[in-house]
Parts: sequence; C-alpha cells; structure tokens
Amino acid sequence: MGRRLYTRRMQTHSPRRAVLDVGSNSVLLLVSEQDGARWNVVREATRVTALGEGTKATGLLGESGMTHTLAAIAEFWEAARELGATNIRAFATMAARIATNTPVFLGRAAAQGTPVEVMSGDDEAHYGFSAVANDATFAASTRIAIVDVGGQSTELLLAERESDTWNVRHQRSYPIGTLGLRSGVLRDESPDFAARLNAVVQIDEAIDLSETLPPPVETVALGATGTNLVTIADRATAWEPKRVHGRYLDYTDIGRMAGWLLDMTDAERAALVGIEPGRERSIHIGALILERFLFALKVPGCRVSVRGWRHAVLENS
Repeated sequence: MGRRLYTRRMQTHSPRRAVLDVGSNSVLLLVSEQDGARWNVVREATRVTALGEGTKATGLLGESGMTHTLAAIAEFWEAARELGATNIRAFATMAARIATNTPVFLGRAAAQGTPVEVMSGDDEAHYGFSAVANDATFAASTRIAIVDVGGQSTELLLAERESDTWNVRHQRSYPIGTLGLRSGVLRDESPDFAARLNAVVQIDEAIDLSETLPPPVETVALGATGTNLVTIADRATAWEPKRVHGRYLDYTDIGRMAGWLLDMTDAERAALVGIEPGRERSIHIGALILERFLFALKVPGCRVSVRGWRHAVLENS
C-alpha cells in the first residue's frame, strides 16, 4: 500500500499544529488546521521504526531503533514546518516509559532540534478516549470500551455517558504489546501451536478482568492493528481513511485473521495487499491481542477508528 500519506488542499487562513506519536513500533505524524470549531487533517504519515524492539527483555532502547526513530522524527518535524505548522510537539509512549536509557534518547532528540516528551500511561488512555468520545461517528454511544494495541502495551478504557458527562469506569495500561511478544514467546515468524497457546495464556493472565464491569455498548479499536486488518481484508492499494473509519470487525473474523496471519512468514505477510510496510513483524500478534481483549470484554466485535490520542492532543494544545 506504500507509505501512508493523507493530504488535503493547502489553505492559508487557518493556524496549523502538528503532533508526533513516537510509539514503541512506529512514528506517526499528524498535521491539522483549524476551521472554526473543526480541525481538518492536512497530512498524516507513518514510519515503522521499532523503537521498543527488545526493550521488555533488555530494559533498553536499542541503537537501531533509536537511530531509525530519530530519523523519522527529524523527517516529520521538517515536513510539519514546511506545511506551516507553528506548534509541533512529539510524545513517546510505553517503550520510553520502561527503558532505563530513555534520557539518552531524549537528549539525542533535543540535540537535533526535535524535543520529545514522555507521555504517561494515564494520559495516553485519557487522550485516546477523548479522540473517540469527541468523534461524531460514536456520538450515539452511551458506554464505550476503547482498546489500543501498541508495541509494548495495550491501553483499555471503559466509560459511561451520563447526560453530558463521561464517567470512567476502568482505565489501565497493560504490559502486553506486539513487540514484547515478538521478542518472547512469539519470536518465530510462524509460531507453532504451543507458542500460540502460551501467548494466549500470557495475554489472558495480563488482562485479568476479574472486576465486574458493565458490558460496553460500543467497543472501538484504536491504532494500526484495527486499521491494517481492515485494509488487508479490503485488499486496499491506497490509504483511504474515510473507508476505514468506523468499520466493524467481527470477533470471529478477527480470530480467523489472527490464525491465518500467524501461519505466514514475515515475507508472506509483507506481500499482502493492504498491509502497511513494516507491519509484517507485528500485525499477526496485534490481531491476537485484539481478539483476546474482545474475548475478555465479552463483546462480539469492535469498530475501528483512524483517530488516536494524537488527535486529542493536537485539538486541545
């Protein structure tokens, strides 16, 4: 499908802002401009850089991951400037939260003129929720669960609407992510049945939803796992966010796709029509994690959002 890029016609009358999501597996750029009460996307782009690969095992950000991530940050920062963004902010998430050498990474980012802040797990979940709660696509929902699968963690938030107020009933960052499992029990490109079973046990034990939670009316998947499952299913040759946003993924179909993708090698997954370049090492694991979270929530499926916490940060900066 090529590099993700979504651009609208440039306008000169509106202020522009940019946010970089420096995740454990990828760097995402969002540039938007304000039009009255609305924020219109000017450009979105993604680079898979694997900043957090091996971090769970070593406690460190690897040199390769840091180098590729810093290059992507510099590229996106310059692109945002060229597009006229006057406010640019970059935030790193789970891998940066758990690594002991994060100060080294932050120092190198500052030295190249692209300072990065570390976002807390609570803020990541809060802004992810805001991106969904303030989205007209899900405006009719009264009880929402949001699942955001990442490289080193998965965020889950469940909230209920009472009149015009949202009350958070559950919010947690779980230490389960695609890169963590890829460097552990699912290290093989095509893991066997025993490895898959062990992975399911690890995920289910990490989730442990022992507390009684009200069943969500709407479950929303944020992040690359949901969007890539849609584009792979559609065999999409171009990134069309309007076709992906709000799409429903059935629980059974997600489970089938997880099994199908787990049977493949990295090269076979990379050759799939619709997959984002670089996701071949993680999409099968992301599908498995999403399936287990839906199982724990006892829901029949989820809808996909192309928005994420970066949208809420940008719109509220």
